[in-house]
Amino acid sequence: MAPSPATQAITLPDPLPLDSGEALEHVQIAYETYGELAADKSNAILLCHALTGDQFVAREHPVTGKPGWWARMVGPGKPIDTDRYHVICANVIGSCMGSTGPASDAADGKPYAMRFPVITIRDMVRGLVGLLDQLEIAQLHAVVGGSMGGMQALSLAANFPERAARVLAIASTARHSAQNIAFHEVGRQAIMADPNWAEGDYYATGAAPDAGLAVARMAAHITYLSEAGLTDKFGRRLQDRPDGTKGAKSFGFDADFQVESYLRYQGSGFTRRFDANSYLYITRAMDYFDLAEEHAKDGKEGRLADAFADSKARFCLVSFDSDWLYPTAESRHVVHALNAAGAPVSFVELSAPFGHDSFLLDVPELDRVVKGFIE
Repeated sequence: MAPSPATQAITLPDPLPLDSGEALEHVQIAYETYGELAADKSNAILLCHALTGDQFVAREHPVTGKPGWWARMVGPGKPIDTDRYHVICANVIGSCMGSTGPASDAADGKPYAMRFPVITIRDMVRGLVGLLDQLEIAQLHAVVGGSMGGMQALSLAANFPERAARVLAIASTARHSAQNIAFHEVGRQAIMADPNWAEGDYYATGAAPDAGLAVARMAAHITYLSEAGLTDKFGRRLQDRPDGTKGAKSFGFDADFQVESYLRYQGSGFTRRFDANSYLYITRAMDYFDLAEEHAKDGKEGRLADAFADSKARFCLVSFDSDWLYPTAESRHVVHALNAAGAPVSFVELSAPFGHDSFLLDVPELDRVVKGFIE
């Protein structure tokens, strides 16, 4: 049986409280499901997507026409087996594929734009928990995520410890480093420097800040790869010229090198499916993420172990040896905190040449880890 996704959206019945102190009214959560939900609702798995991901996890993306971002992992007989499990994947608040975000209409009928409140990873998780409440799923069989999705999985375990029996965080972290914040700031400044950004109020102008968003995507995409992977794939090889000249330098500023052409392609393609303001808000949420700080008490510096003090879940953390965005040391930091909290946890560093993006690509060892832990 092929996965049978059901694209749906629900509106949360109550205002969603935010870490900023504000509350977001009439929050819509767009989501898809795969596989049948058991009568006792014990087989539900929540998949949390990364920064530029969405709910289209295992079917063709309606905008790009490409396969879902984890189609290789989710489906009948696959590591997350939809013949056995009911898989839920929701678009996070702040994003742009159906859940409430900056492009959504506010109470006055106009897009929020920069009136949208600044959100956090914990706010995103509150939205996901609101969805689970509406679906009447009290406890998940597992919550699974990579990158920002892993942050959501860890945040759910820390802030809603009774809601998941298993927690799988892949290529992720419990806090954003100064380097991570720096790369995000470059991207945000590229967007805001684009004249078409118009202080975020560009929805009615017909001219989105695509140039700035493309540069932001190009800069971020470099962090998702590894030096060895880039060298192996592109090296210093030159592009063939439009006039048919093979591998010649233009002595100008066209995309002479294949790696330049690749990054430009990544940037331009991204603008067709993502909203620039959403990029600002989601990267800010990631930069604010610090689970230990969230659980600080009495004015003292937070301990990450305290974040997991009430958790009864089993944990599994996975890192990749070529990931320099969220290196293995970040996963070990979480593992040590879970050990200190007395939580059952397994950890593995996998070898892969793809850098941070390894969790999305063909790494058979990851398939075995995911399947083994989920089951």
